[in-house]
Amino acid sequence: MDLSESPAFLPVISQRFQSLVWACLDSDLTRTAVFYAERYFALDQHSHDARHLYAITLLREGQTYPALCVVNISRQDQCSGCLELKAKCCKILGRYREAQEALEEAAKELSHTASTSAPSSRTARQSPDLAAIHCLSGAMALRGNRQTIAAQSFHQALTMNPLIWEAFEGLCALGSLPDVDDLFPPLPDPTKHLHPDDDASKPSGPIATGAGFFTPEAGNAGNLFRGLKPGANQIQPFRMPLPPGPRDSLASNDSPFRFADTTFQQAHRSSRSQPTVSGSTQQPVTRPLSSADEAGPMPKKLRSTAPQHVLKPSKPLKLSIDDPLKKARTRLALMSSNSFSSSNTRSQPVNSRAAPPASKSAGVNQNVATRRSTRLLSGTGSKHASKPSTRERRKQQGHARSRSIESDEDEAEVANSPSPPAAASSPRSGSPSSWTPSQEQAAQTAYEIEVADKYIYDLMRKFARAGRASALYHSQECLDAIEQLPHIQQKTPWVLSMVGKARYDKGEYGSAERAFKAVRILEPYRLWDMEVYSTLLWHLQKPVELSFLAQELLSIDPRSPQAWIAIGNLFSLQKERAQALTCFRRATQMDPSCAYAYTLSGHETIDENLDKAVTFFQTALRVDPRHYNAWYGLGTCYLRMSKLRLAEYHFRKAVEIHPDNAVLLGCVGMVAERRGDREGARAFFDKAVGISPDNALVRYRRAKILISAKAYKAAIKDLEHLRNSSPEESNVVFQLAKVYRLVGDEVKSAQLLAIARDISPKSMGKIKKLLDTKKDDGGDDKMDEG
Repeated sequence: MDLSESPAFLPVISQRFQSLVWACLDSDLTRTAVFYAERYFALDQHSHDARHLYAITLLREGQTYPALCVVNISRQDQCSGCLELKAKCCKILGRYREAQEALEEAAKELSHTASTSAPSSRTARQSPDLAAIHCLSGAMALRGNRQTIAAQSFHQALTMNPLIWEAFEGLCALGSLPDVDDLFPPLPDPTKHLHPDDDASKPSGPIATGAGFFTPEAGNAGNLFRGLKPGANQIQPFRMPLPPGPRDSLASNDSPFRFADTTFQQAHRSSRSQPTVSGSTQQPVTRPLSSADEAGPMPKKLRSTAPQHVLKPSKPLKLSIDDPLKKARTRLALMSSNSFSSSNTRSQPVNSRAAPPASKSAGVNQNVATRRSTRLLSGTGSKHASKPSTRERRKQQGHARSRSIESDEDEAEVANSPSPPAAASSPRSGSPSSWTPSQEQAAQTAYEIEVADKYIYDLMRKFARAGRASALYHSQECLDAIEQLPHIQQKTPWVLSMVGKARYDKGEYGSAERAFKAVRILEPYRLWDMEVYSTLLWHLQKPVELSFLAQELLSIDPRSPQAWIAIGNLFSLQKERAQALTCFRRATQMDPSCAYAYTLSGHETIDENLDKAVTFFQTALRVDPRHYNAWYGLGTCYLRMSKLRLAEYHFRKAVEIHPDNAVLLGCVGMVAERRGDREGARAFFDKAVGISPDNALVRYRRAKILISAKAYKAAIKDLEHLRNSSPEESNVVFQLAKVYRLVGDEVKSAQLLAIARDISPKSMGKIKKLLDTKKDDGGDDKMDEG
């Protein structure tokens, strides 16, 4: 069962997604924020928090219309947050009247709920994040065509924080992608810690401690962030806060789970709750120096909602919260000397009589705590501690006797034992019996957070597999990886757009069109990848759909290159090349880094001015060296110039980038055929037909190679396949008639020649020339019409 379908884990996963998205927004990684916000919104589309977060990320990314589409739902389903975001979008779009009306509706709704609304506890990032800086540096290096530096920056960003999707996309754009398992190592399955000291005795792999996202442990050579060795005060990347509410019991002073300090815990440090005595007036008390203090100062967290019982000392210590300077110095000395020392060798020159007896409500193991307090009793007295009065001792004894009359006997037994007593059963069955409900809740919460973190990480790895295959143009592998995604994620615009591009690269134009139509239904105002959709409609020869798409994109954002590319494709389909070139030039003005617009300009001028087309294609390659369409265009130009070596070089470069493209393989085979290497040409044609059996051009080229090699039966098979798929193609009928004449079937040949004459009357010259040749002569290979 998918973890996202479990009601128990959905709130925890939602909290982790929220913290991750806000961390990305604070670091200005807006595209990464959009990626995770869409994953979160697909997970819970009925959640207003998910809807608001998705709209905010789109708005920060500059996608105003898509953000408006997300929150512009029916009025009965809108909340005040939806109305506020709608007003922001309308303000950017210049719809001031709609913005004012939305704000008035939000004010009316808030007037009824303002008294019960709780302020947000999220704290924005106060200092730059190192991983995000590396990612942004890599993006700038990629724009500046400094590919080596960009690759190094992206790798450094992913080493420090593997959840930065923009860094992964940068590596995809560079084409320097290792295997996903090497780039994102799999995490072990989370286990629930049932023993208070499990965290100290099991240093294993990258773990989610609840304070940070997949926080590595010090000294672990196999963890996910092995390349990062931060200092003591260095801010960790994308630390995520604990969920609010009952889960804040993890932050209590008595919790056996200790969490690393994080970026997003700064909001809670000003109001740390002190443990209080059950049934008495709450007042701040001084926590005695114990094993928890020797491990360094605990991070200050929110007040726990779980009940915690700590015995109050009769008199406050002299080293109390009233003297913060002394307390800070003492805690600093403890942290610097004992934060990394063993619990069996640490000692403190403090009189243990200042500490109350350990009870079952303490956040550490009962046996260990009791043994330590007994050992400290053997030390000398301290002037900072005072002996409790007789009345208070009687009250404490009576309180302890109501819980367990054998606690003193157990304490003496553990104190006199030379080593911790061996458990009669396994730690999972024996240790939790002494836990309080707050400790059980802390363990369960830590386990749920770890499971949620692993779910997000594994989901990102699945998307990375699909993204890597798409970047390497392994279309079928990309589609197979998409099938492994959760079903609810497969219906998102991001995934459907990836499906459309993969189908388009495979030449399956019908399936690609259906995928892009689904994208338009889910997100009518989407601009990303619409240039591919417009080119797809150009190939399908659908001017009406292309015109409608171009008008919609232009109304959404007249300054987007996707809109002008769609308009240019429309003019190109109507054979108006001058207007098409004007639109493509406009697209390059809107985005000078749009290599696709330069490539389309080259294809538009290739029939009129080869030198100008070469310039366009070279400009596209300067912007994006992995734009295989530009390499293909240069190869076509040099082929028309009869520069076969240059043509073959550029076609082969295109094949290196896109090895599964049947058209590119056919072009290499065509150049090899012109060079006289018919065996090599046939090998390329065979490979191309194997990749795309329905590609008519490649199959036709292979049929001509087979005719020249006198493999007539194989040629007839290919030509009959083409005739069934394209019965109105006169060249196919003519070649089929020629092959039947060569094999001695004169009747069939005459019938086909008559059909070819009816389809194309201007082919009478070719037919007469064929009839004048000898029967065993294959005729001229250049007798095609085009």
